[in-house]
Amino acid sequence: MNRRLRLKRLPIVTVLTLAVATVVSAITFLAEPSTAAATCSNGYVALTFDDGPNSNTNTLLNVLKTNGVRATFFNVGTNAKNNPALVTAENAAGMWIGNHSWSHPHLTQLSSSQMTSEISQTQQAIQQITGSAPQLFRPPYGETNSTLRSIEAQYGLTEVLWSVDSQDWNGASTSQIVQAAGNLTAGGVILMHDGYANTNAAIPQIVTNLASRGLCAGMISTATGRAVAPSGSTPPTGTCTATYTPGTRWSDRFNGQVAITGATSWIATVTVANGQKISATWNGNATWGSDPNVMTVTPNGSGNTFGFTVLANGNFNAPAVSCRAS
Repeated sequence: MNRRLRLKRLPIVTVLTLAVATVVSAITFLAEPSTAAATCSNGYVALTFDDGPNSNTNTLLNVLKTNGVRATFFNVGTNAKNNPALVTAENAAGMWIGNHSWSHPHLTQLSSSQMTSEISQTQQAIQQITGSAPQLFRPPYGETNSTLRSIEAQYGLTEVLWSVDSQDWNGASTSQIVQAAGNLTAGGVILMHDGYANTNAAIPQIVTNLASRGLCAGMISTATGRAVAPSGSTPPTGTCTATYTPGTRWSDRFNGQVAITGATSWIATVTVANGQKISATWNGNATWGSDPNVMTVTPNGSGNTFGFTVLANGNFNAPAVSCRAS
């Protein structure tokens, strides 16, 4: 997408740990080289790509797969809704998918309700495509404030900015992008974008240079917002998985059930669409904050499965679910 004029970017990673949550979906993971332990001796960095998916996404995915690396894609909600097959391709390639707002506005200039809509619509869109709601959020232009962070927290999102800006959005050449990536250190996050040929061309050199410095591409931790080793298909210690199963459906409402695995002490988040309303719950302690669309559930002694009834108001889309160990 065409970039608007950006404000001066923050020089450091701002880590706002709003939730320790991991929802693991069924994806195809790339094989790690046998020398991974040696080449990653100095730690991991995160390659991130904003603003997709778009006509460049398949090309970018092919470059990443050819070079044996995984990355985090911060998708714009409208783009995800209009290109569900590309989101599915990202997921199938083993990439991590984050929320980058619905329409890429200057969020801090919006009202609280508008901020909520930007986040919730994107959560819903990605959940419906991949089966998992994002756990990471990157505000457009890196602009954030306390109001936005409180809304992110309601959706179980960890806010992630960056430690290195590739400047690809500003017309940086391939060599300049590679040079910027040379400033990455363990735990660091580089900002790049899905849509630039220069960025695609820089990836092989970035990967080679990282390897020469004992660094590897990893995932972004929902606990710290920094790059860590990929977790593979096993949830890391201290996290849990929330799995939604649809239940009985009537003309005006439907039931749903959520199963929690990976933890016995947990906090789950269920987010319904605008217009929907949760009218009943069972097998869990349910509470609501300032947003009536977001329900928080904790164990009530009835096990790790809980259920609820949603008044559809004409919308039978499944809710977004996530959890974190407590």
